[in-house]
This record gives sequence, C-alpha cells and structure tokens, in this order.
Amino acid sequence: MSSMDRGILSEFDLKRKGTRAGYIIMLVVIFLMAASMVYPVLTTAFNGLKDNAEVNSFPPHFLPQTWEWGNFDEAWNYIALPTFLRNTLLIFGGNMIVSVLVLGTASFSLSRLHVPKRRSIEMFFMITLFIPPTTYLIPNFLNLKDLGLLDSFFAFWLPAGANAFFLLLLKNFFDGISMEIFEAARIDGASELSCFIRIAVPLSLPIFATLAIFVFSTAWNDWFWPSLIMHKDSHYPLSTAIYKYVIQAKMLNLNIKFAILTLVMLPPIAVFLVFQRFIIRGLHLGGVKG
Repeated sequence: MSSMDRGILSEFDLKRKGTRAGYIIMLVVIFLMAASMVYPVLTTAFNGLKDNAEVNSFPPHFLPQTWEWGNFDEAWNYIALPTFLRNTLLIFGGNMIVSVLVLGTASFSLSRLHVPKRRSIEMFFMITLFIPPTTYLIPNFLNLKDLGLLDSFFAFWLPAGANAFFLLLLKNFFDGISMEIFEAARIDGASELSCFIRIAVPLSLPIFATLAIFVFSTAWNDWFWPSLIMHKDSHYPLSTAIYKYVIQAKMLNLNIKFAILTLVMLPPIAVFLVFQRFIIRGLHLGGVKG
C-alpha cells in the first residue's frame, strides 16, 4: 500500500491495543449517535403503520403487529397536503431566487470589487448576527404591514434579501476563488456582472447547494412567522398547517397523526440527501491556484 493510499489509521496502527480500543470506542459512539437520530424517524413511520389501539397500547411495540397501509391514504386526504406543500415550495423558491440575486451580487461585490469602506460594511453585517431574531420580529411585522404585504408571499421573499449570515457565508466562499480567473476575464472584456454570472456562480455551486439546504429547511420548519403574517388558511405553508390541523387536533387518531408526520418528514430527508451528494461533487470544482 502506497503512502497516498494510507488513511488515518493503518493496519499497523490497529495492531496496537490502545489504538484498537480507541477505534472501537469511536465506532460505538458513532453507532449510538446514528441510532439516536434514526430511532425517532423509524418510530414515527412504524406508528403510522399501526392501528390506533396498538399505538395507545402499553408496553409499546416497535414494529407493527398489523401493517395498516391504509393509514397513509387517510392521512393524505385528511387535509389538503398538496396545497400546503405548494405554498411551502413557493416560499422556498422565492427565497432562493432573492438570496441568489440580492445576497449573491452583494457578497460578490464585497469580495471582488473595490467597495469603499468594505471592512466597515462587513463588520456592520457581522454585528447584526449578535442581535437576537426575536428583537426585530415586531419591527418586521410592522414594516410589512405598512407596505401592505401581509397575507402574501412577498412577506417571506422580501426579508430573505437581508440575511446577514447568508451574505457572509457567500462572501467567504467567493474570497476563496482565485483572483487570476476574474483578472483574465476582465482582460478579455468581461464585465463585472458577466464575471459573476459566468465564473462566480458556476464555481460556487457547492455553496449555493448549501444555501439551498438552509433556505429549504427554514421554509419547511418555520411555523410561527407564517402563522403571524398569513391570515388565510389557503396561504399557510405546510408546517403551520400541520401544527394547526394535526398537532392541535384533539379528535384525530394518533396513528393518523403519525402517518401525516411521516409523509411530511420524508421530503426534507430526500432533499438533504440529494443536495449533500451535489455538494460533494461540487467540491471537485476548482480554479487557478496562485
């Protein structure tokens, strides 16, 4: 085995008792951590496949005694899941477009253009990260109310362009792109906008994929802000609808609740897995090294 193929631990290292014991402990810890994450997912899915009497039985059974696949059909028809899912995807799509256009161009300007007092601007955005989000919840609501944007998706899209964390995240990635690429493009007559669209964006696919995960997670899990600014039930995103019509429902059987939660749980897991693979592939993108 060549030196290039050597991993963190070699076969010689594993022959040492202390190293082998530490390696086994590490594997056990990783297994326990993975089990603690997978167990709630499997419990929710299996409870959605039980009848209501078995869900409420004690002691509980991990696997269903009888597999009630019809629970998912009843769960799908209990509330208008496609409508609420469409609203969530509209929020995600709008937030992603605004983040790429507004935050992407702003972070590129701070990273690659000669912006006056650039350090002061970066420090200003960094300071805003220390402000608790609850302090500007009411001001945001009042601003959107004065603009007449309540009960509309613009109430989500407009604040998406003022996310300091995403701005600094993109800027730090743009800082890592070799400056020689942009200098060569400028010599060939490319404008700054062309450098952003044709060079920065293709080379930044990994960070945009990471940004998509963050934006999707926020749009999928946030229920308080939508319940505050949305007044029509038909405009609710999925999380708000689930909380209002499923979690707080008193007459709904537990097995149907778990079936609905299982249906809602699967899409974000699939999205994360898809974008995670995309990030790994995107890490092979590179540029000229100085």
